[in-house]
Amino acid sequence: MELLPLWLCLGFHLLTVEWRTRSGVAAAACQRCCQLVDGVADCREQNLASVPSDLPPHAQTLILDANPLKTLWNHSLQLYPRLESLSLRSCHLERVGRDAFQGQARLRSLALPDNALSESYRETAAAFHSLRALRRLDLSGNSLTEDMAALMLQNLSSLESVSLARNTIMRLDDSVFEGLGHLQELDLQRNYIFEIEGGAFEGLAGLRHLNLAYNHLPCIVDFSLTRLRSLNASYNDLEWFLASAGAAAFELEVLDLSHNRLLFFPLLPRSSKLHTLLLRDNSMGFYGDLYNASSPKEMVAQFLLVDGNVTNVTTVNLWEEFDFSDLADLRFLDLSQNQFQYLPDGFLRKMPSLSHLNLNRNCLGTLRIGEHEPPGALLELDLSQNQLSELHVAPGAPGCLRSLRSFNLSSNQLLGVPAGLFADAGNITTVDMSHNQISLCPQPAGVDGGGGPPSCVDLRNVASLRSLSLEGCRLGALQDCSFQGTALTHLDLSGNWGVLNGSTAPLRNIAPTLQVLSLRDVGLSASFTELDFSGFGKLRDLDLSGNALTSFPRFRGSLALQTLDLRRNSLTALPQGAVSGQLTTSLRTIYLSQNPYDCCRVEGWAALQRLHTISDLAMVTCNLSSKVYRVVDLPRGTPQDCKWERVNMDLLYLVLILPSCLTLLVACTITFFTFKKPLLQVIKSRCHWSSIY
Repeated sequence: MELLPLWLCLGFHLLTVEWRTRSGVAAAACQRCCQLVDGVADCREQNLASVPSDLPPHAQTLILDANPLKTLWNHSLQLYPRLESLSLRSCHLERVGRDAFQGQARLRSLALPDNALSESYRETAAAFHSLRALRRLDLSGNSLTEDMAALMLQNLSSLESVSLARNTIMRLDDSVFEGLGHLQELDLQRNYIFEIEGGAFEGLAGLRHLNLAYNHLPCIVDFSLTRLRSLNASYNDLEWFLASAGAAAFELEVLDLSHNRLLFFPLLPRSSKLHTLLLRDNSMGFYGDLYNASSPKEMVAQFLLVDGNVTNVTTVNLWEEFDFSDLADLRFLDLSQNQFQYLPDGFLRKMPSLSHLNLNRNCLGTLRIGEHEPPGALLELDLSQNQLSELHVAPGAPGCLRSLRSFNLSSNQLLGVPAGLFADAGNITTVDMSHNQISLCPQPAGVDGGGGPPSCVDLRNVASLRSLSLEGCRLGALQDCSFQGTALTHLDLSGNWGVLNGSTAPLRNIAPTLQVLSLRDVGLSASFTELDFSGFGKLRDLDLSGNALTSFPRFRGSLALQTLDLRRNSLTALPQGAVSGQLTTSLRTIYLSQNPYDCCRVEGWAALQRLHTISDLAMVTCNLSSKVYRVVDLPRGTPQDCKWERVNMDLLYLVLILPSCLTLLVACTITFFTFKKPLLQVIKSRCHWSSIY
């Protein structure tokens, strides 16, 4: 019994030494699992159950993303008093201790997205109270309601950026962001917000960027955030956007109202700095030409705004909704996927700084370009996928495309364009007129009376033009001068049957500069015995798919070709010369499927397979004995069934005919000897010959 205390002491000492040893090994292992670079400790995805305790005490940034911490215990961070940034994304956090941030006086950025902080939000809110220097806070993806968010943001007056995205917030009132006077950025996207009470953002004097995308807002009326610079309200249920009717100057620069249900052009501030307006995918249109009102009073709508006991009535002229908006600084306007049937007179004149205009996928039937329209700064104009049948240019609007660089008129109903439309387009580089029934002016420039019909598209001598798409325009056979005076690098003539008329001569003017050429479905056939691209020294991509070619195109001289598409033709063999010479020098990708190849004439496949250039090799098939095989499944060497085709055909015919002749001769001999005696008797009786019998 006297030795018992001694044994207990020794045992406790040994256990203590072992625990310290194991802790030291675990600490060393933990330190090895983190990346330490210039005060940044990156410990993400290391399966840590707690905050490491062996990191450098001077660490300023700690990243613990994707670790199963579940709980941030009190004083877990006390070893790192110099922390300025802490990230705990996707750590399964359900609880944050009240003293977890005790002593973190320097912490400026705290990221807690994709956790479960709604489980113990009161304790988490209490832990935030000690973060007096916090500037950025990310609470996205935590299933927080508006009440939970309001409690967590209390007493955090130093915040400049807050993210509450992907939570369960439904409505906002003036209590949620109370006391956040320094807040500049607020992200509320992907919640369930359907109501914003008046004054909800009134205390946010410094707010500059607000994101309300992917919510359920039905309207924004009496918008009065004068100091806001960007507002994203896309993907809501907005039917109206009405700015405050006052004369206050707004600092709004970017407004995104795309993917909503707007019926009318938004009523924008009368004084603003707006340079980007996104209105894609709404139901907007202009209705002034469709409305026959006998009285101006019938052309207005009145909005009744109720805020507590205060009721305001706002009167709006629906048919001239853009007249009083300040669009002088607008540079980017996206009106695509709406229901605009026309543009009001003077609409573009209100935007002298406009550089990008997108009217894609509307209902425009006619477009009138008036004097001083489009603006001189316009660089990109997209009118594709409308119902345009006519373009009208005012007599006083010469050179209306002088600054334009990209012009998209594809998928309309145009039969032509005004004469001289591209005459002064000295900066245009890209024109897309595909899927219109147009014709190119056929006669050389300067020939008297040879300019073609006034509706033809004249692109000759447009020296700046580099990319031209004329797919599916039902073009007739091109003349040699169709692209005279241009330096095209990209040309698409696909879907125009017979456009080359048996020769590549119409492309000779642009052959030295052409890099990408698409001749898909243009009727190239066996009559093109050798499609010659010898003069196309810079040609990089060539699409010849969907034709009826029976032989490979010819390339002479230096070859820059990298991609060749020969799908859906009538090729039966791959010439050895193409494999050994033309295709191996520069070609990187070739498409050869959907051709009726003969399995007995595919000797060149092995060479191409070694080059790894056939992108669709698994789909290339060939015919053998009325059966279809995949080329990759053919046995090595020439199949036995092909040997018949290599035999001398004269000898084959002799071998087939000789047995028949022999059989016929034997049959005749047998017949003769069988009927020999009766036959002789008949002859003698008729001729009265004497007999020895």
